[in-house]
Amino acid sequence: MTLLLGIALLALALSGPTVAFVPIGGGASTHISITGTALLQKVTETCRAVAEAAGHEFEPTGPSPEELVQACLGPTATGEVSGAKFHSALQEIYTQNGLIDRDFVNSAPHHFNSEAFLEGRGLITEGVVAIKANIGKENFKAARETLGRVLHTLQDFYSHSNWVELGYTEPYTNLLRPDLPLENLADVNTATCSDCASGTCPNPILPNILKEKKLTSGYMGIFSANKPKGKCSHGGAGDQTSTTVPRGGISKDERRSDNLAFHNAAVNAATAASLQLLDDIRLAAGNNDFLRMLGIARSSVVCFVIDTTGSMSDDIAEARAVVYEIIDSKKGTQDEPSEYILVPFNDPSFGPMIRTTDPDKMKKEISKLSATGGGDHPEMCLSGLQVALTGAPPSSHIYVFTDATAKDIYLKDTIVALIRSTRSTVSFFMTGAGGRKRRSLRASFQDYKDLALASGGQAIQVSKSQLPQATDVILDTSTSALVTVLQRARNGGAQEIFPFVLDESLKNTTIYITGTSVTFTVTNPAGATQNQNEASGKLGTIQTVGNLYRIRLNADKQTGTWKINIMSKQPYSLKITGQSTITFIYDFVESFGGPHPGYAVVSGRPQAGQPANLMVSVMGRKGPSSMAIGEIGLVTVSGSQSVSNGKTTDMGNGEILVTVDAIPSGEFVVLLNGTDKLSNSQFQRQSTTQMSVSKVNIQAVVDSSVEPGKTFKLPFSVMTQGSGGKYTISAKNDRNFEMTFPDSITLTTGQYTNATLTITPPANTPSGTDVTLTMEAKSSSGADSNYVVLRFSVVTKITDFVPPSCEVVGVLADDCPQDVSQCGPFSWELSANLTDGNGTGITRISLNQGNGNLTHTSLNDPVISANYTASCCSQIVELIAVDKTGNVGKCYHSIVRSAGPALTLSLPVWLCLVLSAFVARF
Repeated sequence: MTLLLGIALLALALSGPTVAFVPIGGGASTHISITGTALLQKVTETCRAVAEAAGHEFEPTGPSPEELVQACLGPTATGEVSGAKFHSALQEIYTQNGLIDRDFVNSAPHHFNSEAFLEGRGLITEGVVAIKANIGKENFKAARETLGRVLHTLQDFYSHSNWVELGYTEPYTNLLRPDLPLENLADVNTATCSDCASGTCPNPILPNILKEKKLTSGYMGIFSANKPKGKCSHGGAGDQTSTTVPRGGISKDERRSDNLAFHNAAVNAATAASLQLLDDIRLAAGNNDFLRMLGIARSSVVCFVIDTTGSMSDDIAEARAVVYEIIDSKKGTQDEPSEYILVPFNDPSFGPMIRTTDPDKMKKEISKLSATGGGDHPEMCLSGLQVALTGAPPSSHIYVFTDATAKDIYLKDTIVALIRSTRSTVSFFMTGAGGRKRRSLRASFQDYKDLALASGGQAIQVSKSQLPQATDVILDTSTSALVTVLQRARNGGAQEIFPFVLDESLKNTTIYITGTSVTFTVTNPAGATQNQNEASGKLGTIQTVGNLYRIRLNADKQTGTWKINIMSKQPYSLKITGQSTITFIYDFVESFGGPHPGYAVVSGRPQAGQPANLMVSVMGRKGPSSMAIGEIGLVTVSGSQSVSNGKTTDMGNGEILVTVDAIPSGEFVVLLNGTDKLSNSQFQRQSTTQMSVSKVNIQAVVDSSVEPGKTFKLPFSVMTQGSGGKYTISAKNDRNFEMTFPDSITLTTGQYTNATLTITPPANTPSGTDVTLTMEAKSSSGADSNYVVLRFSVVTKITDFVPPSCEVVGVLADDCPQDVSQCGPFSWELSANLTDGNGTGITRISLNQGNGNLTHTSLNDPVISANYTASCCSQIVELIAVDKTGNVGKCYHSIVRSAGPALTLSLPVWLCLVLSAFVARF
């Protein structure tokens, strides 16, 4: 990477006039800046290492996520590369980081306030253990959420303690090493601060504390001014202890004239500490899984949920053929899926979920499926879909094959909540008439159509013989950089014209219409037309199968405003998609107060009776600077169209806050338009997942892992702004763990009612298992409801925190010439012994630096002998040993001679120097 690109990456993370330890939306530059700087640097380093190991260059053409992902995926990343998953992964981390200031505002350990050093380190330790266990189980979303929370606590240590006032410039390594003691802590009876009447003294730490290097932190009182005698306060308007002698505070959260040097030092130390934590996770997980956790992967994920009952043999054969075609036709391209997921279901069984990154394994697994049992009644379709929604990455495309209605229709509300939470798109391939004899008259194929529409997917109803023609939709959507231009649904009975805008960046634009007895005419900007009777015309090709019309527009399409005129007396849906790197991600957010106010993501439906707030990030071919954003608003998908445009506010860091006062009634999606500056063409994008508002609100927070066999208590609160009375409570988890909770609670309008849910993972639950818990509160009439979707991890308690040890026992480098330019014909050798003192065992030995040849004896040996041989041109080696609990041991050796030529600064060093320059400017 060039120095220019490194500066640009930091500029992306540090945009804004100030650096502050405050949450998302709380200022132009926030905890996001520190976290983002560390994440971007570590991703860059990891991508470079992966590229070098694969033998190709890592040369990003610019700082945007798209360009970084394109370079990281390497030469096979041909075609459209979307940075959306990378952006979304970063946003998940940022969001959880910021929520610490809302959900744990009065918790000293979460912020290292009130000298809670051991407790704060305990939270970091517990979080890192959970992250490593989650990555080991490929539960990347759970890992990201925990990572965001852990980084907040770690970063706050440097702002809230006196670490930098003591003169330390490097991170406190012991915070990440539970096997090492936290030394020289001030006890509760030791005075630490002098009085500061103005509240803005440069350094109120007592001289003897500075001389003795005693570690302290500011006391924080949200509701009380009490603190131990002589202790420092956090400071600021939100801290009541700051008015108790000694007054003032030592917080370096925000940059002020009185704390400029200490604030900058705290930012640098927090950034370096974040890098240390990320590097420990990377080394424990390995480069590839670390990048997958951060969304650096080919964007397409193939996920099949397949009915395996006796009548499904033709459907299984077609699903198998589609998987084989995807694997064989897309191998080695950007469209090659990054992951394959398969969930079979029958009656009464469903699952297990099979997930793999190996296409050959997927072929093997899907070839094992056979149609057996089931009988002539509904199946456990929604149970299988629930497994897929909780196991697949967010924003996945999930394809369900079935010829029967759902026996488990009681899960429908849970499925809708999971669809909204994950933003995944679900499409159903329904063969037969949906008339297999049913036990429940409530269940029908209409339920599948409802779920497809809610997710932005399609409900395709065909005969078994027609199924091979219908599955082209899967090939269309299992592709990279897929975007939705428009989606609408109508009940029929009236003619309607739908305009839509195609921009220069769009490729493989496809129009889908599902419905019966549909007539339509497509018109391009030049006025040329094509109707449903022209299979091959001026504008594209039309394929008709079952209730599906698939119109693939010609490659030489015109940019501008198109129209499609549709007439049908029956219900129908319209969807227009294409491939483009121009896309957006969004979250509904709500503001919160406290010492560090900001915005938090809404879990569930936004509140009715008040404006809806969205935080939107737009991605262009060269990042957000290459885009000009026009209108962003909410639009109804079904019924008569209603559009509510919002007011936009630039929040910095590429984020836009959108406030919509008049929210459409019923279900709506987000519609965005703007201009691509690179082509000067207008673009239009729409979200797929439908949302609506609710007068009910559920609040619940999970911030800790759960031990196998131990009962976990989850407090939650429910409130309604609508009619009070009895509300039913339902809760389901995707692991079928035992739970207890009240089946109903009585609400008073405008007041929260508290309750508790308990959940108990079985004692044999594997460490790293993540659990998705969905809770819903519904009024007695069923007219209003809301939900919350929570994740927590089951992690076995770890007592081994001692990393493997490494002893270099021999180096043979005498043949290496002093003149490095003559190194080519010569080699050197290193021998080392590696052991794991606590006996959990070493699971992996690898190279972190060096490009020589590494061999070692069996990992089962008490002492593992490693041998490294390299060219004398490669003069540095670092071995990595990881034990079963994720502890990382390092073995570094250099044969660089001091008299040799000057070394070039490594990437981490010069990036830190650039960071220092940026901080000095602000």
